[in-house]
Amino acid sequence: MEEHVKHHLKRQLRRLATERPYQVAAGSAAALVLAATTGTLLVNANDAPVRQEATTAVAELAPQLGDVATGNQARIATSPSTSASASPSASATSTKQNPDLTRKAAPKPPSTKVLDYTYEAQTAYWNCGPAAVRNALSASGVETTQDAMVAPLGATENGTNSAEDTTRGLNQMVKGNPYRTRTIPGTASPVQMDQLQADVVKAITDGRAIVANTVGDATDTDGGWHSFPGGHYIAVVGYKNDGRTVRIADSANPATASYWMTTIELANWMATRGYSA
Repeated sequence: MEEHVKHHLKRQLRRLATERPYQVAAGSAAALVLAATTGTLLVNANDAPVRQEATTAVAELAPQLGDVATGNQARIATSPSTSASASPSASATSTKQNPDLTRKAAPKPPSTKVLDYTYEAQTAYWNCGPAAVRNALSASGVETTQDAMVAPLGATENGTNSAEDTTRGLNQMVKGNPYRTRTIPGTASPVQMDQLQADVVKAITDGRAIVANTVGDATDTDGGWHSFPGGHYIAVVGYKNDGRTVRIADSANPATASYWMTTIELANWMATRGYSA
């Protein structure tokens, strides 16, 4: 009878070991109940030693059943989770920085800046172009002479032709060809005035003076009157009020070597001409 009980229990345990992991726990409980019940029936039918043998058999086989359950649980724990790998965690996506937010903003230009430069008055009535370029280049630390700038600008006794010539001459003397020509074909518009203000601030902030080709009359902020009906070249060496007022270096007369003028007034003074910035 004992051999029959042990054989029956072993067969039940082997069947449970082949069940799916989620059935192991329930099967284990069922096997133990079956063993206990069988032992009780044997006691009722025969005698106490048989129940004791059956209980001993269950006790001996229970650790083996536990090992089977533990192995299946381990396999369940190490299996990959499809739900976890399907999408990144919220914390991973939330901590990812936007590259645009990490980019540093360009420093704001100063509201006032005047470059250090050396002034020279023009040596002839017609060479205001070479003189203005020479004065502008001194603000960038480039030393030259008015005579040396005559050929690069194509200047003659008739003067310097246009801002295209001053742009070419300036770029021959500084690295990187930073200068560009801006023209004001007719009456200066608000857009062109704003452009002039922006160009002045950028150039002066970068350490470069501007050369302007003017014609006609203009008034500075102190009420001084400046008249050049045939045209004239000046250097812009600084600004204030965020570029709404500019500092002029004028080679025409040492008595009025420098003065302040509004950007609007300068734009109107350059109407039909242009500037190198």
